[in-house]
Amino acid sequence: MPTHRTRCGTALAAAAVTAVLVLSAGAPARAQGGPGTADTTPPVKTDASASGLRLRPGAKLAPGRVLDIKSVVETDGGNERREDTNVDVTFALQAEVLFDKDSAHLGGAATDRIRVIAEEARKQHAAKLRIFGFTDNLGSADHGVALSKDRANAVQRQLAQDLGSSAVAYEIRGYGEDYPIADNATEDGRRKNRRVEVSFPRGKG
Repeated sequence: MPTHRTRCGTALAAAAVTAVLVLSAGAPARAQGGPGTADTTPPVKTDASASGLRLRPGAKLAPGRVLDIKSVVETDGGNERREDTNVDVTFALQAEVLFDKDSAHLGGAATDRIRVIAEEARKQHAAKLRIFGFTDNLGSADHGVALSKDRANAVQRQLAQDLGSSAVAYEIRGYGEDYPIADNATEDGRRKNRRVEVSFPRGKG
């Protein structure tokens, strides 16, 4: 699965705000560069005394800084999403891909998808994986929390099996309907909110 990193040096002013995003398959994607390659180029220098900045009296221009722009790539019609930053890698799988309705038992297609995540975690030499489950807002909140935690646990067990004897620590949480990424007022939005996210630090080097 492709990954992207974008760097932009910015100086914030009333007259101009610069940001860089590259779109691919309907989602932000990568620009030049690649994962794990640190770019230490300093931010673009700006003239704090330039008349075009139109700063209010007494105001000062903040120092320029390099922004870490997130890349998001969706595949399989949005059933799987990968987010990359310079710090973390995050996979989000829709619940329908992994489980039957209202179930925490992994389905047939789940093992292959989780194996891909395990391979990436191994590639990044990840020592800690965070596995968070989420649901939509249907049903009781308590049921959503319990179901999302059970689903996160199921994904963790499969990851541990795929990673074998690797020394990996796991953080597992079930958030239920908290932290939706789409509108729960529609079935399409609820489908996106029913998900399990696996994230881990990006390896160095």
